[in-house]
Amino acid sequence: MSGVFFSSRWVEPPPGTEVLDPAALAQGFAAGAVACGLKPSGNTDAAVVVARSERCDSALLLTRNAAAAAPVRLCRESLDLNRIRAAAVKAGNANAATGEQGMRDAIEIQAAASEALGLDPSLVAIAATGKIGEALPMDRVLDGVRRAAAAVHPDGGEEFARAIMTTDAFPKRCTVRCEGVTLSAQAKGAGMIQPGFATMLCFVQTDALADDPAAALRRAVSSSFERITVDGQMSTNDTVLLQASGESGRPLPEGLLDAVLLQLALQIVADGEGATRVCRAEVRGAESVEEAERTARAIANSPLVKTALFGHDPNGWGRVAQAAGMALAGEELPELGLDRIDVGEFAGELREAELSVRLDRGEHSACVWFSDLGYEYVRINAEYTT
Repeated sequence: MSGVFFSSRWVEPPPGTEVLDPAALAQGFAAGAVACGLKPSGNTDAAVVVARSERCDSALLLTRNAAAAAPVRLCRESLDLNRIRAAAVKAGNANAATGEQGMRDAIEIQAAASEALGLDPSLVAIAATGKIGEALPMDRVLDGVRRAAAAVHPDGGEEFARAIMTTDAFPKRCTVRCEGVTLSAQAKGAGMIQPGFATMLCFVQTDALADDPAAALRRAVSSSFERITVDGQMSTNDTVLLQASGESGRPLPEGLLDAVLLQLALQIVADGEGATRVCRAEVRGAESVEEAERTARAIANSPLVKTALFGHDPNGWGRVAQAAGMALAGEELPELGLDRIDVGEFAGELREAELSVRLDRGEHSACVWFSDLGYEYVRINAEYTT
């Protein structure tokens, strides 16, 4: 896995895991993408992934943002969550904060994709990413969805991953095989990344038998997408879909989904808008896992800590102490001096850094991965057009 998985220290796939061409999808799946004019660049921006066989066990997780976009609200209301056969995705326009017209547009997009694929609308999820608050050019979108549905093929993973990108510098995708099971996944995300649970779009296909895909997905997300942050902002459109065709006739190998989702999560942090470094913040000795995670997240989201990471600041430990203390405001605990903070490679030149904080309040621990914060983040978001 070396050179393909982001970090051998942080990602541990099951023994014998083989990396395949990321264009290849798991057995029983097909994907395609076309350009319909949502992105100013003219790049592909409408994509479809579909399970060919009637059997498809599924699980779906969606953003907790109270201002959830129309596609998210429609998925909550209309889908048979255990049997989702397909997803139609558009990039360049989030269809968020678009009122009732946005909801009507979402319904129309789902209907167009369903008709093109010959599926009931309750089996077709929709997702979107891009600018918020802009009406959709529906003629172009509907044409793009129909053409993408007609263009699906078994090696469409790479083009699907590229089509769902917005400010991403590179596509996030991975296809692996282990114990006779293939798992493919595609994700997007670079900014507006803060774990409410997912913080981006991610689509996972496997030919494994999945007895409880919802439980498997929740577990994998809790140790991957829920533990990353770029800028502390929760998206209106977060979507994670797992589909299992069962065509291999084999169960999902333990740890495979977890490793792939952590791989994609770390790729998102590494591609944080303007990011130059990634850091793992660990908090040990907390009274509870919740306390440990809250403290780690306060460190990871601190602009002072993130800019210190960007500047390779050897005095960054003081900023770490401040952020941890803020998370524990009102608690009685020993002073967070140098003896309790190990900045490790924080001030070094490595792209992957680590730091840890010891609280001596209990036996619990948690970690969060985060990116640094530099000049480029401001430029990208000040000039954002997709």
